[in-house]
Amino acid sequence: MLNPKSKKNYENSNVIKPWGNEYVIYQDKKKIALTLLKINPKKETSLHCHSEKKTGFIILNIKAKVQVGIYKKNTLIYNPISRLIFRPGLFHKLINPSNKKELYVLELETPYKKKDVIRFEDKYGRRSKPYEGKSFLQKMSKNNLFFKKPKQNSSNIYKFKNLKITLRYINKINQIKKYKKNSTTAILDGSLKNKKGQKIISYGEIIKTETLQILLKNFKQNKKLLIMQIENK
Repeated sequence: MLNPKSKKNYENSNVIKPWGNEYVIYQDKKKIALTLLKINPKKETSLHCHSEKKTGFIILNIKAKVQVGIYKKNTLIYNPISRLIFRPGLFHKLINPSNKKELYVLELETPYKKKDVIRFEDKYGRRSKPYEGKSFLQKMSKNNLFFKKPKQNSSNIYKFKNLKITLRYINKINQIKKYKKNSTTAILDGSLKNKKGQKIISYGEIIKTETLQILLKNFKQNKKLLIMQIENK
């Protein structure tokens, strides 16, 4: 949840980019953050990586091109609501191939470190520059979408484009059975462990909902899972 009085970590500010803008939509201390990216038509992010944090992406509204690694031949098209996860040190770039429509993407970062970025290539001249500073920050609009952490026994439901986004805690398999198997789920808190206490999956992961359904049948929760579930309306 965002702290409205906080001036740290780019909270409550739009970060202006040469390809569009982004802002933090949800944050839980330093361990995880969700950022909503808007990439304008025919624009692209830098080819970059992160030295410490793991990043994940959920494509929200239109097809996106994503380059994985430093070779352009490793560029594929991903449909909404595709899931991608990048380990630290793996270069990647998001591209909006549309001539008219803006591309929206949700980014998960674990841990929450906005300045952890290394640019390999950038068509806007930012290759050797750090993450954007104060001069690139803009006040938020009342129309900006923010996620709030739900109460233990309730759900927070949001609508974005043609998507339904739900934040809720789960501690029983029955609580996730109602979701479509091919929808997308991100874990925002908690973990699953085997009998030896080894983690199977933890916060910061993005998986197919059916996969989480299977894992919940076979492994125990360390504590209640806080999930974000995304499906078409």
